Amino acid sequence: MAAGSCLLLLLLLPWLVTSSHSPPGCKIRITSKGLDLVKQEGLRFVEQELQNITVSDLHGKEGQFHYNISQVKVMDLQLAFSDLHFQPQQHLVFNISNASISLRFRRQLLYWFFYDIGSINASADGVHIHTVLQLAKDEAGRLKISNITCNASIARMHAGFSGTLRKVYEFLSTFIITGMRFLLSQQICPSLEHASLVLLNSVLDTVPVRNYVDEHIGIDYSLLRDPAISADTLDLDFKGVFFPRTRENQELENHAVEPVIKETERMVYVAFSEYFFDSAMHAYFQAGVLALELEGEKVPKDLEVLLRATFFGTIFMLSPAVDAPLRLVLQVSAPPRCIIKPSGTSVSVSAFLNISLVPPGRPAVQLSSVAMETKLSARVFLQGKALRVQLDLRRFRIYSKQSALESLALFSLQGPLKTLLQLTIMPLINERTKKGVQIPLPEGMDFTREVVTNHAGFLTVGADLHFSKGLREVIEKYRLGPTAPAYPSPWPAEPSTDPHPL
Repeated sequence: MAAGSCLLLLLLLPWLVTSSHSPPGCKIRITSKGLDLVKQEGLRFVEQELQNITVSDLHGKEGQFHYNISQVKVMDLQLAFSDLHFQPQQHLVFNISNASISLRFRRQLLYWFFYDIGSINASADGVHIHTVLQLAKDEAGRLKISNITCNASIARMHAGFSGTLRKVYEFLSTFIITGMRFLLSQQICPSLEHASLVLLNSVLDTVPVRNYVDEHIGIDYSLLRDPAISADTLDLDFKGVFFPRTRENQELENHAVEPVIKETERMVYVAFSEYFFDSAMHAYFQAGVLALELEGEKVPKDLEVLLRATFFGTIFMLSPAVDAPLRLVLQVSAPPRCIIKPSGTSVSVSAFLNISLVPPGRPAVQLSSVAMETKLSARVFLQGKALRVQLDLRRFRIYSKQSALESLALFSLQGPLKTLLQLTIMPLINERTKKGVQIPLPEGMDFTREVVTNHAGFLTVGADLHFSKGLREVIEKYRLGPTAPAYPSPWPAEPSTDPHPL
């Protein structure tokens, strides 16, 4: 019995391991080159934070000498040597070596009946700061800095004294400098901890997680797991799934190939599997908006003339209301499917076209129902932080659901109908897709020099990064307001039920 249980466990183990690893629909890789850019902006941010250090007043007594040091201000920083690198499995390491900090503070000295006030310039040299940031997925599925360890030390500190009691200050300099050195070193790490756990996390809050795309669908960009960090890369696995707004908890099961990013030449790589695009089309299909209805004057004249002058002319003559306006209903019959190959990306669509006459004041008379199979070529590109798709009609076939004879008669309509679809339907589709979908990057960070590469089952976008806004600018923008909402959208809160063009 025990042997049988062990055998069953061994057979189930591969399935259990596979099922516990949900494949991502979208994957982002940040390389060491991208980290170098982040270091430059991060260094400016650290300088700003250290300049705002608040050092407590220092006062004491040595014999008949009473001294008080107050209003300590950081005047200048020289962070000449810094390093930011990945540390497996979930850490970023930020080091500052041999930095210097210039200070100015107010002095007050009482010796017997002598009282002296003024300012003192001081400098802390050989400043070393070692910080380790731990990255993790929070409960909302957003990347966060979950913990920080910090060590700071000051090798040397000097102070320049002047005034009538300069000799006295030089006598007391050992006590003053030692105290100031201790107080300053004790303020560095708390300042950086607040900057990381509070301020930088507020920037990460601007990354879209679960948002509405338009009035019909939304997208879930929540992380599937903690980031995977190697010595040269940071990889983030996102759900990358669209959902209809009327059924927000509905998700399409992912059976697509998992994206695999091997490149490291660019600063960042974003990979999208076929599942990413399939879920978008499935969500639109579930929302019931992949349909187009044209009636009367909205039917293109060329198409109306074509239908009345060809095989359908005979069908029209069978109806007592030959001169009645036409109604065309084009409806996608199943969720479109995306196919990504090294040679390109395509979308397969099955639909039907119902042709009816609508006599005024009388019920509509259906003349025919034509099945359509089309294949669209898709050009995927990145503009700013928006992923966009440009579609073009490549293949088109129509046939009748009613008889083989009608299918044969429809053959002559394929060319003209394909041309009309390209002129009427495709512009409507591309008007929708050109709006694009935002890629999950923090506010203030954008892509440049994008290159799209197709693979078997997924595509990758390699790009460089640049900061359109500084970290401080983004932090100040959100300092007084709430963090990014779960569903930021310019659209109405309730989904629209109106029919929407293809």
